[in-house]
Amino acid sequence: MTRIVVTGGAGRLGRTLVAGLADAGHEIISIDRQVSDAVELTSRDAVTQRAADLTDPTATTAALTDARADALVHLAAIAVPFSAPEDIILRTNAALALNTMSAAVAAGVTRVVTASSPTVLGYGAPTGWVPPSMPLDEETPTRPWNAYALSKLLAEQTAAMLARQTGDATRFAAFRPCYVIAPEEWEGAPTQQGHTVRERLDDPALSAPAVFNYVDARDVATFIDTLLEAMGEIPNAETFFVGADDALAREPLCDLVPRFHPGTEEVAAALTGTTPAFTSAKAGRLLGWHPSRSWRDELAAADARAAGSPDSRKDTAA
Repeated sequence: MTRIVVTGGAGRLGRTLVAGLADAGHEIISIDRQVSDAVELTSRDAVTQRAADLTDPTATTAALTDARADALVHLAAIAVPFSAPEDIILRTNAALALNTMSAAVAAGVTRVVTASSPTVLGYGAPTGWVPPSMPLDEETPTRPWNAYALSKLLAEQTAAMLARQTGDATRFAAFRPCYVIAPEEWEGAPTQQGHTVRERLDDPALSAPAVFNYVDARDVATFIDTLLEAMGEIPNAETFFVGADDALAREPLCDLVPRFHPGTEEVAAALTGTTPAFTSAKAGRLLGWHPSRSWRDELAAADARAAGSPDSRKDTAA
């Protein structure tokens, strides 16, 4: 059993991650601004919730030292671009990353994972955005154009900085989860942007700003479990995209992406069929991890549950 601290464990992704890691047999300490009744867990005895202000370096060091953890997964952040003034987003997220990962090193935590974001690539920039190739991967140049994206790139670079300080005594990694869909959102609960999954499928303009990327939160949990197990065997301070193997769209992205991202006709031509704009192939190569969930299967299963029949399939359109 691994003792894992998850910061931001009461958040949208955090709740599913905490539950998934606990169900995988780990002991979890979830640290957030406050204890939350919303943390629904199968293995409740394996989870402890603690409240701490992680923007305070002293409080953060105390919390990580007291946790006596083997690993840290850092999710805590202002999670939505432009949801606060730009200076507050940058200061808050950068401080959270530095405080938490530095405190983990000081506390002797040997595996440290930080959440980044696909937004570091700079899609949606007001001046335009055309990547050198698609699908997008970890070699695609980073071009953040807002404080949220910059703060996530700083989190990646903070992990790399600390790795240069500590060598292999502490193992670091960063991951860029695509647009997270929590289990209840397949049943019709609003997603992070306030729309349902079906609304995002029905109106491509809703998913276009994120280049139609998505990932089931449960797949993120299996990724983190796999990553933590492998961190001693892979290069230090690696970064991974974590996304579904298809796009959150009913039309091929070779047609959709140029419609919403002018100038991408040539590079988007590679995105035929259900190919997503982002690839998690690196996680497959280095970790042997692959996503297991698709919006087609999840919506079909949700329809079957709503109809009370395992044979009901109302939304399986490609």
